[in-house]
Amino acid sequence: MSWREQLKSPGIQVKAPKAPEKGSSLWTKCVQCGAILYRLEIERNDHICLKCGAHFVMPARERLASLCDPGSFVERDPDLRTSDPLKFQDQKSYETRLKESEARSGEPEAALWGDATIESIPVSICVFHFEFMGGSMGSVVGEKVTRCFENALKKSCPAIVISSSGGARMQEGIFSLLQMAKSCAALSRLKAAGIPYVSILAHPTTGGVAASFAMLGDIQIAEPDALIGFAGPRVIEQTIRQKLPEGFQRSDFLLEHGMIDLIVDRREHRKTLTRIFRLLSHQIQC
Repeated sequence: MSWREQLKSPGIQVKAPKAPEKGSSLWTKCVQCGAILYRLEIERNDHICLKCGAHFVMPARERLASLCDPGSFVERDPDLRTSDPLKFQDQKSYETRLKESEARSGEPEAALWGDATIESIPVSICVFHFEFMGGSMGSVVGEKVTRCFENALKKSCPAIVISSSGGARMQEGIFSLLQMAKSCAALSRLKAAGIPYVSILAHPTTGGVAASFAMLGDIQIAEPDALIGFAGPRVIEQTIRQKLPEGFQRSDFLLEHGMIDLIVDRREHRKTLTRIFRLLSHQIQC
């Protein structure tokens, strides 16, 4: 037996502060500082720890409610559903996993998109829902991201994608990988028209999502301490047999090395986006 066959895969392990489930205990624990927190207080604070500022996973619709003008978000394509072209089966069938994820998350897929306004500025926005199969990108998610870009091009309004994903969905094989090229092709048409695209990177943003549209924003904004990269640090260490630098693939590290433009607290996203769009609009008019 060769040394490669003796190796055990460490997998991609992401310890993210999870959003407390609806109807669960009134109290939860921050995985970063260990503080015991009142669930309703976390929700009122945009799912951010009141003690240390750690950003919990935030449900997509709550993100939209916090970011957009009240009542302005209009969802598009809510009925798009994933098929099972490969009839994929591991310990469970893909169809079963989809049904379980929908029942658990209350969402039909790992992303939703639509039209909205932010401080009266029209935008085309797509938000990932990490609670649905780890925000993985299959054919429907890729289609929604693509339509978000195409809609921005049609209406000549800024595009925003808020990514939180483990990457391409293995149950769809090449169909999921094709979404990287398809979404980037739509994005290239948007860029050619001079229409701004802001990419917001939440924890975690990895795999095929990070390797495509998520890292191609005209402005790259990351949340504090977000894990951002293609393969996870544990996988990289096992592959290259070296210890990685402290904080590798975290948002602070990426900012220091020029991979992102800003690290912005979730509570400041609305103000930051407003300033960016007004500045870009002024420059375009000039």
